Amino acid sequence: MTLDRGALLLPVGLSLLIGGLMIVGGAPLAMVAVVGLAVAVAIVTKPLRGLLLFALLAPAVPWMKAGPLPLPEALLVLTWGGVAIQWLAGRMPTWPRGRTERLLGWLIVWTLVPLVAGELRPEGDGIGPLNWARWVLNVSPVFLLPLLVRDEQARERLMLALLAGFGILLVITLGFFAVSRDPGRMTAFLASLNYPHPEAIQDIFYADPSRMPSPWIHPNSTGGALLLAAPLGIFYAAIHTGWRRWLGGFVFVAGAAGIVFSGSRGALLCLGVFVAWLAWRKTPYAGRGLILAALLAMSLLVVYPPAQKRFASLFSSNDVSTGVRFDEYTHFPGNVLKHPLGLGFKAETPASSPEKGVYGISNLWLNYWFRLGLPGMLLFIAITRAWWREVRLPGDFRQIGRHNALRIATTGTVLAALATGFIDHYFSFTQVLISLFWLILAMGLMLARVPQPVPTDATPSRPNAPEPRLNRP
Repeated sequence: MTLDRGALLLPVGLSLLIGGLMIVGGAPLAMVAVVGLAVAVAIVTKPLRGLLLFALLAPAVPWMKAGPLPLPEALLVLTWGGVAIQWLAGRMPTWPRGRTERLLGWLIVWTLVPLVAGELRPEGDGIGPLNWARWVLNVSPVFLLPLLVRDEQARERLMLALLAGFGILLVITLGFFAVSRDPGRMTAFLASLNYPHPEAIQDIFYADPSRMPSPWIHPNSTGGALLLAAPLGIFYAAIHTGWRRWLGGFVFVAGAAGIVFSGSRGALLCLGVFVAWLAWRKTPYAGRGLILAALLAMSLLVVYPPAQKRFASLFSSNDVSTGVRFDEYTHFPGNVLKHPLGLGFKAETPASSPEKGVYGISNLWLNYWFRLGLPGMLLFIAITRAWWREVRLPGDFRQIGRHNALRIATTGTVLAALATGFIDHYFSFTQVLISLFWLILAMGLMLARVPQPVPTDATPSRPNAPEPRLNRP
């Protein structure tokens, strides 16, 4: 009997690695390494698993560290590693060639110019090439979905993983907020998840203790993440039955409540814009939902003092946040003249500090200009225009079923996220959050490209049962 040396190489190597870890760090470290290695092998052999894990964990624990990278970004790296191996083995489909993907590719190519320009300036102490690679990784879901999500079962699993991730986020966030309003409890929890810089996290939480803390750290980022969740939840609930309907309903209701408790005025306003868009397109019950939401908002203003304070600040001439935004627009022309090729990736887009004379820009498109130069902003506009021309649905939404519900949801979610761009910039370069934005944008493209005739008598949830459908009475 002969032994193949190649067949022995992997088990012998793993045995030596695990044995060395047990000697250096003991059994716990070795067990962690075994679990991590098993997950890595599972993802590399079937990259869709990595994308599903990313969709589950990115909404819930976005900044949990896994070595030098946050865990969601590490999962994307492993997923791309699996894609490369499967491509070499000839098991991958052709590269996506849609106009949106091509324009995004040109944007990535252009970013090399501000990357180099930023490295030649003294401003900033970051590692430009690493920050650039992380940004490219965060927009890469646009290319991953056409390669990995190729049938209805995979699409359903991806949407379910994403909503489950948002559900976990809401259970953590609202649970801590209901038990205690002390932000220190959330800080300690995040530190146990290996979140970096717990002191800085605690400073952000205690800057305004009335705003709900979450794993997304900044309240505006929390509002942005939940703005992505709520529209998906309500439409997922509309076309499913059983526990899937309960999951979608929970994500919508709890997500809307989380936006209120986070104090993100932009996210709350744009959620209202989303519902108004549905009412304009004659979506069943959207008009009633808009009236109900207005009544609930007024009731909340009566009984919840922090909401009263945030709402009143909209009309206050002394509101610091509003005042800083006006100052940002005043100083923006000087900023772009100072950096004609963009700020690049060595320095982060600066948070405004009026006392230091430093001004960022709370606008999605102008932040692209600030960071990547005018060509970068124009390319981003071209990308969103190409996306819209492909995903927009003609006519009204009088009938909602499996043939169009998730397409409406993904389109409306991206529109709501873009609407926040007029008052904030967190969907431009905020790591992990933008990966969810591009993931949902890619899901909309995927659904628009798949022929989906109107079904008549079946749903995946319950065979031989009539399709759940909302019809205008």
